[in-house]
Amino acid sequence: MGFEPPQRLVRTLGETYGDAAAAEWLGELPELAGRALDRASLDTERVMAPGGRSSLVVLVRRADGSPAALKIAPPFTRPDLERDALAHWNGWGAVQLLDEAGEGALVLERLHPEVSLRSLPEAKALLEAAGTVRRLWVEPPAGHGFETVTERTAAQASAIELHRADAAAGELTAAALTAREELVAADAETVLLHGNFRQGKVLAGDRTPWLAVGPEPLVGERAYDLARLVRDRVEDLVAASSGASAARRRVNKLADSLDLDRERLRGWSLFRAVESGTRALAAGRRQDAELLLEFASWL
Repeated sequence: MGFEPPQRLVRTLGETYGDAAAAEWLGELPELAGRALDRASLDTERVMAPGGRSSLVVLVRRADGSPAALKIAPPFTRPDLERDALAHWNGWGAVQLLDEAGEGALVLERLHPEVSLRSLPEAKALLEAAGTVRRLWVEPPAGHGFETVTERTAAQASAIELHRADAAAGELTAAALTAREELVAADAETVLLHGNFRQGKVLAGDRTPWLAVGPEPLVGERAYDLARLVRDRVEDLVAASSGASAARRRVNKLADSLDLDRERLRGWSLFRAVESGTRALAAGRRQDAELLLEFASWL
């Protein structure tokens, strides 16, 4: 299968997991894709571009002619956990897992990748997002292998620590780390979470209007899962004269609509924005970092 991996995939894998690991997997990708297509008896239509940030997505046809999507992810992104979460949701609020094709490859229900919640006006998008994520918050399967919010954020907190002396992020870094310590100390929920839920991760479908894709599943409290959604369209918020008050209103509105504690959602929104902002700083994406850290300062 001759193709060039989308540049967004190449860039993000290198930034998140290291250039060496990314290059090794990307070098094997054509053969991996070919084997997955053969194993699941799939015919290729086209590779999605810009596509995902941690996986290759190919629009395909199954042996019976029905449309599907083949998703191939490197082992270090734990596609087995995505498989387990999708199997547990079984199409409830999320894309349906149709088959497996080995070596980190999943055959998924075909959605409309060009139509996400970001295509809707903001108020409508947030309403639909809340309705979608609510369906995902279920009891995790017995004997699951998902990490907890405490475990995932412990590694992130260690990376944030490196920026305590950074002039652009030092004060926010301290506030984010303090917020996390207080949050994990009182976290009693253990529901299954999407892990990376935002408007762009909810696509239009045929069997139901909106379905979540691309989970990075873990277990813990619901407020953590909503924190990434809070800063959606951050560039618009930062550009608006009322951005700070609008951000705080969004926290309160989302918390109230899903019966969450406002302060816990504010705390996780702060932590996750600072984590993303300091990661952008480390990668040299200063403009992205400035947007995220300004947003965090409003919380």
